[in-house]
Amino acid sequence: MDLPFSPKNIIIRMPNWLGDLVMATPIIQDVKNAFPNARLTAMGLSPLCSLLQYNPHLDELFCFHKKNGGFFRRAQEGDVIDKLAEGKYDLGILLTHSFRSAWWFFMGGVKKRVGFSTFWRRPLLTHAVSFPEKIQEQHQILTYKHLIASLGIPISKTEPYIVLQKEEIERAREILLQAGYKKGMLVVGINAGAAYGPAKQWLPERFHEVALRLIKKMGACCIFFGDDLVAPLVKSMCEGLPKEAINMAGKTKIRELASLIHECDLFLTNDSGPMHLASALGVFVVALFGSTSVCVTGPGKKSIVLHKSAPCSPCFLRVCNRDFRCMKEIQVDEVMGAIAEALERIPRSV
Repeated sequence: MDLPFSPKNIIIRMPNWLGDLVMATPIIQDVKNAFPNARLTAMGLSPLCSLLQYNPHLDELFCFHKKNGGFFRRAQEGDVIDKLAEGKYDLGILLTHSFRSAWWFFMGGVKKRVGFSTFWRRPLLTHAVSFPEKIQEQHQILTYKHLIASLGIPISKTEPYIVLQKEEIERAREILLQAGYKKGMLVVGINAGAAYGPAKQWLPERFHEVALRLIKKMGACCIFFGDDLVAPLVKSMCEGLPKEAINMAGKTKIRELASLIHECDLFLTNDSGPMHLASALGVFVVALFGSTSVCVTGPGKKSIVLHKSAPCSPCFLRVCNRDFRCMKEIQVDEVMGAIAEALERIPRSV
């Protein structure tokens, strides 16, 4: 359904999860390319929304904080709706699937509201788009592009991207030097967590063993990443490792996380938001998949994916209700082999 008008003021409601937000960044570029003279705003949750700072295709960021229930949530909804009304947007694109996000656009007077037709929200949309028939057989990036294709925007080959400033990269290098990194060392980022749940997480003791081998046999500097929730797990994982293991879990803001990942030569990770962030930053990824689908949420081209074909995988469960074989069958030697293969494909400058 092509738009019968040329929008002048567009707002895109970005996804709420780190990985989803990163995978949605091509939509920003595609919309701007389609409507170069329109003012383009990205709306999203803080602090994730700050990842979109310095995006050359955006004119404005509309960031808001998530509130709990009761008075504060109602007050926040009023503030968000008021700001949407002030923006006088003539086109809104909803990359989220919730009723609330469509309700906000409806109440905020966004004239044309485009989104997937999920339960109960069809009446709130002026352009309700059905999900692709084979949604579980295509990448999530393509699903986002399917939504804007309904506006007459061709399916493109644009890929996820995050823009960092020179000062942010320099600060990340200072942090690493202060933490014990020495110039010329191989830098391997390790992300042992996954916000969705433990079914996506490889065994902690195996991450520990991989880091130990990387440090002792390759002279690597291993940087462990993670949010506040996974920080205790990462702390225990780092116990007994040499000083070249740097624990940054729970110690970084979102743009600091991006800048530090940018400085890694290689990123070893579960299927997670930081995996997509590393891929968008051009860092080579070795990804370990179990309960989720490589087809739907796999990393970009610069990657090696280890995935066992267990009969129950992908199950998309938060917690395994069987024997966790999809992850247990990924052995340390296999991961070390994938890392060695990756390093052969990565040009490094000392």
